[in-house]
Amino acid sequence: MQIGIFSVGDVTTDPTDGTTPTEHERIKAMVTIAEHAEAVGLDVFATGEHHNPPFVPSSPTTLLGHIVARTETLTLSTSTTLITTNDPVKIAEDYAMLQHLADGRVDLMLGRGNTAPVYPWFGKNIGDGVELTVENYQLLRRLWDEDVVDWEGKFRTPLHGFTSTPRPLDGIAPFVWHGSIRTPEVAEIAAYFGDGFFANNIFWPPSHYTRLINLYRQRFEHYGHGRADQAIVGLGGQFFMRKNSQDAWNEFRPYFDNAPVYGHGPTMEDFTTDTPLTVGSPQEVIERTLTFREHFGDYQRQLFLVDHAGLPLKTVLEQLDLLGEIAPTLRREFDALRPAGVPSDPPSHASRLAARDADRAAA
Repeated sequence: MQIGIFSVGDVTTDPTDGTTPTEHERIKAMVTIAEHAEAVGLDVFATGEHHNPPFVPSSPTTLLGHIVARTETLTLSTSTTLITTNDPVKIAEDYAMLQHLADGRVDLMLGRGNTAPVYPWFGKNIGDGVELTVENYQLLRRLWDEDVVDWEGKFRTPLHGFTSTPRPLDGIAPFVWHGSIRTPEVAEIAAYFGDGFFANNIFWPPSHYTRLINLYRQRFEHYGHGRADQAIVGLGGQFFMRKNSQDAWNEFRPYFDNAPVYGHGPTMEDFTTDTPLTVGSPQEVIERTLTFREHFGDYQRQLFLVDHAGLPLKTVLEQLDLLGEIAPTLRREFDALRPAGVPSDPPSHASRLAARDADRAAA
């Protein structure tokens, strides 16, 4: 089981003292958070992609390329790369370059995005969102898998004898996750290509995500990639921990009450009951996280959102310290329940390269 964190990169005022980090401070803080994630033994750091205030990560590969040079073992990923508004040629080239710099320890999550104005900013129509997702990914797949591509589609100019550079490291494209909270076509395309499927799992009850995950698993098996329970699934999550549960509730409440997304809405009590948000002790976070398997089956990647809602960097790093302490227990407990033949981790560059070489040797 991979355990890590993802960041949406929001610049939010701390409600307890009224301070607001600058964009520069927030960007630097994300780098520090990623470095600390590796230091405490986490597996993954992922960043979102946003092109509107109050968010800063408009260039994920720039950020991840910097983090690559400052880490040694951490898998670098995205918590959304916009497949709808980015040119597939640029995605192919940017992430292949990052893959080389990272010696393979990189993957990415593709998504439609949930900010409607971003479509016209990049010359697209939100009404074409699903069609753009399907067509752009089909092109991206070919750009990585084929050395020379001839292409003609609906949404971009044709390509004739085109080769994207650099080519994927060792001829193995980065592993792709497809993230969605409501679009069955995304689950279908993930299953068709044998890619991973990621459910955000932070704002709604588990039942909201079960339908899409089950669809993905069924179609993964239908397309011959393995049994349904062997499909590659990732989940989001949120927590706020302190050694003493009541301390966690008292400290996090002003941040929850004023958070840009759910602040001034449901109470923290209701939100922690109805969604996967866990506020409490490390043991409570362990127990709540282990229940995810009951809803979604065995899965391979768990990412938590910890640096949001105006939480100061010092507090975020303390949260990572606590997550680092419980991560071995989570991995051990999840693996003890996992049936034989069900992957414990998502495919890595090394594992996919070894599988390809074994297939070639057997041919």
